[in-house]
Amino acid sequence: MDRFFELTARGSTVGQEVRGGLTTFMAMAYIILLNPLILGGATDVTGAKLSIPQLTTSTIVAAAVSTILIGLVGNAPFGVAAGLGLNAVVAYQAAPYMTWAQAMGLVVLEGVVIILLAVSGVRRLIMNSIPLALKHAISVGIGMFIALIGLVDAGFVGKGTGSPVQLGTTGHLTGLPVAVFCFGLLLVIVLFVRKVPGAILIAIVVTAVLAIVVNSVAKIDPASWGVVVPKIPEGVVAMPDFGLIGNIDLFGGFARAGVVTALVVLFTLVLSGFFDAMGTIIGVSDEAGLVDAEGRVPRLGAILTVDGVSAAVGGFSSASANTVFVESAAGVGEGARTGLAAVTTGGVFLVTMFFTPLSSVVPAAAAAPALVLVGALMMTQARNVPWDDLTVAVPAFLTIILMPFTYSITNGVGAGVISYTVIQAALGRSRSIPWLLWVVSLVFVAYFGIEGIRALVE
Repeated sequence: MDRFFELTARGSTVGQEVRGGLTTFMAMAYIILLNPLILGGATDVTGAKLSIPQLTTSTIVAAAVSTILIGLVGNAPFGVAAGLGLNAVVAYQAAPYMTWAQAMGLVVLEGVVIILLAVSGVRRLIMNSIPLALKHAISVGIGMFIALIGLVDAGFVGKGTGSPVQLGTTGHLTGLPVAVFCFGLLLVIVLFVRKVPGAILIAIVVTAVLAIVVNSVAKIDPASWGVVVPKIPEGVVAMPDFGLIGNIDLFGGFARAGVVTALVVLFTLVLSGFFDAMGTIIGVSDEAGLVDAEGRVPRLGAILTVDGVSAAVGGFSSASANTVFVESAAGVGEGARTGLAAVTTGGVFLVTMFFTPLSSVVPAAAAAPALVLVGALMMTQARNVPWDDLTVAVPAFLTIILMPFTYSITNGVGAGVISYTVIQAALGRSRSIPWLLWVVSLVFVAYFGIEGIRALVE
């Protein structure tokens, strides 16, 4: 095991990896409930809805297979599951124009495209063409992004009435769920700075238990907890329903929705999946100390190929496209450095398939503190950005702020790449820009203007 996962070489241990894998699972387990709610809440062109129990099984199976694969093949400490944003594209951009089977067929095609880009080496070349300073900026941006996710999910930050965002949901901190989150945040900070082994995992468990006690004693609106309401489940065992797995129609969407509409959906899926995963892989690997002096990630080709396979697995399972989760950074914060952590995460997903009621125990108030702490840890990469050089600092700044401000890793990467390329060209340094970076910039221009392009074509 030591040789296979390079535990000693990466300064890790079996116990450290298992703790990290469990922490990653607990940080991303919400997807087991949230993905079925998003997909199950939409209807396709025929008015059909997908079964929530079947979606739950599909989500777990796809996550387990993909996460174990990335651990065994890529030796990376990443959790992989249905991507938020990608599932929304399937539910609200694809399904209204085609059947569910046809929409999932497009997801499989997305995976195939990403696999081809990875196997051909193009995807690795694109990642290596991005300047090192922007790679560090991606890490910082992801840190801010996952911290914002944690704050919003916990209800500490909400949509404002006279401003885009505000403190709490009313302009003030109200409700016991927010109090539980604050307790969890202070607990994980204290445990972490005191270097307590398993600090993040301990904090999640203790805060989850507190949430269950508070919810059982006080009369709290279930909606205030978010997707997961902390309570002891009535049952423990639930048999999985595999009815949706394999229910796909690869090319039917082009006939049903039209070539232009299908291509727009496919382009959006490919670009979002491509760069969301790329940004997360760079950011989490950087935080784990796995990148070399030039910003290259070990076994990158294998990781990128598995990422494409995972997207296809998600479509084949009808769980929508799988992607690497930013919550993997929580496991890295707990010490995960190798694929053994991912195998642990995937193994827990498999077990959860038969105990799905247990996945409804840990609320956002208990998991979110870990995301905020990890966001703080990832912010330390900002020291590697040359802020005194505006030709790099401005693109880095745009990369960082647009990830949390637009709730998208892809948007941040796109803004950073385009602005960097334009600035270098304006200074007469066009020849120093890798030709792939020009191509990527043009692709992002098309991505940001996709609706206008679509209107012109139609």
